Amino acid sequence: MHAPDFWQTDNVISRALSPLSLLWRAGAAWRKATTPALHPGCKVICLGNFTVGGAGKTPSAQALFGILTGLGHNPHFLSRGYGGTQQGPHRVDLSHDRASDVGDEPLLLARTGPAWVSRNRAAGAEAIKAAGADVIIMDDGLQNPSVIKDLGIVVIDGATGFGNGRVLPAGPLRETIKSGFSRVRAAIIIGDDKTGLAPQMPNHVSVFKALICPENANEFAGQKVAAFAGIGRPEKFYQSLRDCGAEIALARDFPDHHLFKPHELAALRADAQKAGAMLVTTEKDVVRLPFADQTGIRTLRIALEFDDLPGMTQMIETVFAHGA
Repeated sequence: MHAPDFWQTDNVISRALSPLSLLWRAGAAWRKATTPALHPGCKVICLGNFTVGGAGKTPSAQALFGILTGLGHNPHFLSRGYGGTQQGPHRVDLSHDRASDVGDEPLLLARTGPAWVSRNRAAGAEAIKAAGADVIIMDDGLQNPSVIKDLGIVVIDGATGFGNGRVLPAGPLRETIKSGFSRVRAAIIIGDDKTGLAPQMPNHVSVFKALICPENANEFAGQKVAAFAGIGRPEKFYQSLRDCGAEIALARDFPDHHLFKPHELAALRADAQKAGAMLVTTEKDVVRLPFADQTGIRTLRIALEFDDLPGMTQMIETVFAHGA
């Protein structure tokens, strides 16, 4: 979805919609009160955000996978499978599953390590434990009360922060900031902290800064590109291409999690050819394309890099050892 501009400031529209936020919060409270909570018997790390839209959870989850395997753990990913039809619990099979089956994010995660989708998170967590994992990395789910987490981490887009600080629909928040921070032990701020959140974090929250870094920047340096993206904030992708030294001849935005149709891809290819440009998209977008349609489309590969990797590693070890 494209976040409305009024979500970023306190204004007449946001104030007028604030009473409706009470209904959203009441619904969340009812869900929490009526949902049984289960712990699967292995460690659970949940990466989520307090706001709707993309904040960088998937690359953060992939980075945590690397940390955990480096510590000798056997982590598996757990996702709701947004955009797919598979109810689960189901282990993602890259040779068979499509985005329409399991969603784009699980396909991307499965390129890093074992990934599962389950609409019922508790059932998914139990299936993962039975499969031999000793750590579950939940990609999203901070607001899901069905699984007890050992470590909650909020991922924050440094450029937008928490917007106007109001709950849906008056603002971008899924829950109040106070409620969110009561359930997390750490925060990852991705990119420059333009809204000044770091100094405002509660004392119990460890703050880590990170950057999304291109892994194949040299492939786009000095190249004219035709870029397209169906992600939460496509402008971040376009800026990354510019940072690689690419010249963007044209850019096409699509809705988040968009499943591309043949005529859309044909139009993109025609526009790129007309502009004499290389057609390029994100890793998250390309996994939504049938294999045959991926030919001739380049992807910008990214990875998350922590400014304090030893600190993040130590925090995880401390939580696992002592629970705090």
